[in-house]
Amino acid sequence: MNKKILQSVWHDGHECDILINGVIFTKIDKPLTPAERDGAEMVDCKGFAIMPAFYNGHCHAAMTLLRGYADDMPLMKWLQEYIWPFEAKMQPRDIEIGTRLAILEMIKSGTVFFSDMYWHREYTMKVVEEMGIRATIGVTIAENIDSPEHIEENIRFLQNHSHESERVKIAAMPHAIYTVGEKLFRRCAEVAREEKLILHTHLSETQTEVADCQKANGCTPVELLDRLGVLGSNFVAAHCVHLTDSDMNRMADSGSTAILNPCSNLKLGSGIPQIVKMMEHGVRLGLGTDGASSNNNLDMHEEMKLASLLAKANGQAEALPASEALKMPTANVAQAYGINAGAIAEGCLADALLIDLKNERLAPRHNLTSNWVYAADASAIDSVICNGEFVMRNRHIDGEEDIVREAEACAKRLAGKK
Repeated sequence: MNKKILQSVWHDGHECDILINGVIFTKIDKPLTPAERDGAEMVDCKGFAIMPAFYNGHCHAAMTLLRGYADDMPLMKWLQEYIWPFEAKMQPRDIEIGTRLAILEMIKSGTVFFSDMYWHREYTMKVVEEMGIRATIGVTIAENIDSPEHIEENIRFLQNHSHESERVKIAAMPHAIYTVGEKLFRRCAEVAREEKLILHTHLSETQTEVADCQKANGCTPVELLDRLGVLGSNFVAAHCVHLTDSDMNRMADSGSTAILNPCSNLKLGSGIPQIVKMMEHGVRLGLGTDGASSNNNLDMHEEMKLASLLAKANGQAEALPASEALKMPTANVAQAYGINAGAIAEGCLADALLIDLKNERLAPRHNLTSNWVYAADASAIDSVICNGEFVMRNRHIDGEEDIVREAEACAKRLAGKK
């Protein structure tokens, strides 16, 4: 079994040794036996601190190809007039190219997992396997732009668990209540429950979505999904910007998770999530970036800092302190997606970041967690470990120049530029 010993790494206020045995953190800050040291790769980590890796709870990875294509407009205009027409031209190979660029960006900024809602999922899964990280890949369902025959094919794919592996899982992902009818949404929930899959959707993202649902159904989107039997411990909802107190209670009582996307929501003018209020109601909160066409990056560190600052915006400086903010893109997202990770702890999957303590943003070191949340950025990340293996070392990822070059050419072709 592959073993690594991270020697003299800064953790919990002091230097220590950490043993990774296979894919698991086996010993942290405890004496290692000769047998445990035997055959292990020794990794000199002096001058580096170990931090939990990031988990992106909501993403559209291949939309890196649309970064900067259509900006500064509201959600529905952005979708209907620009994004959907561009996406209609994308072929499976384009999805692969865009996803590879997304994963490169995510690794470079410390992310080792993403939940993806997009098309041609086999190509996304292939790239995830190749690049060594984790993902929950959605089987996306949207009645407004898909045929009944293809929807049935999607349902069968969910039931067959095709292309799954240790690091890559599938999930049922009905797009939203305004693109999937009640009957099909209920069916998606039933299949997800039967197959023990995550059910993921966009929810209460805009005031228009909530108002339209109130008009059509006499209830909020959360209340509608509760009526349909969708809420539950396997339900993970993106955005959740406009929730009532009743919505929050329903989410909390059912064990559902809200994945907030503060950068995207601000950029699209969708609003600011009620972070403090949701926490007071007991809703589990995670973070995601949304797609690179609406964010416009996939940097989870940026989401973490912004979430903490937004929580303080109404005069509550003590709200969402750094230690709690750090859990939102790490342990909370991992827990929502059923991954035993998100913390540097014995028995957890060995996903981690090595951050350079010589980075100017980490000095002086009065409080490393506060520095990491509020001061640092991705430039402090030296190496990234996923499942016990380095996926980035010394800021380098094999083939990164080719990935960027190919994505540039692909995006230019799809946009009709010479």
